[in-house]
Amino acid sequence: MSDPRAAARAIDALRRGWPVMVGELTVLAVETGDAGRLLAFDPGGSADVLISAGRAATLKLANQIEAADPDAPVLVERAPWIDFDGAVALADPQLDLATPLKGPFRALPIPDPVAASAALRLARIAGLLPAFFVGGRDPQVEVAPDDIDAHEDATRLAIATRARLPVAGAEDAEIVAFRSPESADEHVALLIGRPTGAAPLVRLHSECLTGDVLGSLKCDCGPQLQAAVRRIAAEGWGVLLYLRQEGRGIGLVNKLRAYRLQDQGFDTVDANTRLGFAVDARDFGVAARMLQLLGQDRVRLLTNNPNKVAGLSAAGIEVIERVAHLVPPNPHNQAYLATKRDRTGHQF
Repeated sequence: MSDPRAAARAIDALRRGWPVMVGELTVLAVETGDAGRLLAFDPGGSADVLISAGRAATLKLANQIEAADPDAPVLVERAPWIDFDGAVALADPQLDLATPLKGPFRALPIPDPVAASAALRLARIAGLLPAFFVGGRDPQVEVAPDDIDAHEDATRLAIATRARLPVAGAEDAEIVAFRSPESADEHVALLIGRPTGAAPLVRLHSECLTGDVLGSLKCDCGPQLQAAVRRIAAEGWGVLLYLRQEGRGIGLVNKLRAYRLQDQGFDTVDANTRLGFAVDARDFGVAARMLQLLGQDRVRLLTNNPNKVAGLSAAGIEVIERVAHLVPPNPHNQAYLATKRDRTGHQF
């Protein structure tokens, strides 16, 4: 039987730089480790390095099938020159232009592919780079792949509280908070207007600190959020779901790493995959669960993203109409919007 709390303990251990046993693999996160921790974890200097296929493709270590799945695990043999700093260079593409990689690198068969994939998922949930030393000793926490799946189980979400919340653009609104027993992420819904019996106009908005709060011009998130509130209010009834899935599910720090790669000339898709993540790691089952708890199983969806329609439909929500959501571009986000259109299938 799975233990969702085990994943929370493992996340805490990874962030503290402690070894963790995932399935049958004992791992040490590269990002939160250091040379001293590595020596204690692996005195013989033989621990191999686990990265994802998205990152391995940059190093010419992933074949075409692996490269098609950026989340797939790839195990790199521990060559003599891969000390701690060498592993950091392997893990973090921000350093590619400043740190010439030695190589050649050799990929090894993975003894436990299920556990290796689970470790990479755990890194994403923890907001860390998906890279580990593998095969050391003295794990502080043990977690099974099923525990990690349970941690992300959307069905464990429940309504925590609700209150009236007039907001700019929609004074007649109520906020509803959702959380699960294990995760620190608390999703919210803004119910605007009064139910009419018709399918509500619904917007799924993923958290974007830089756009929603700081007014970043690199994306269209802030204007989309404001426009969605106004559009739903004009309709008279609808729901805005604010999902705590920053950076398309990779977390704030990794999103900012992707920004740095964009400064080096990569688009948003290539930046995410070079970091070792999927192009879009969000779980729209969370949104479906929130709508179900609100008693809404038929919606009109305010989106340009067909994946949101597919994600809700797969989770049991009937999308009776996709409503385009258009906001004016600016000189800073034109390339970003073009990437959405040309590489991720957005329909404007």
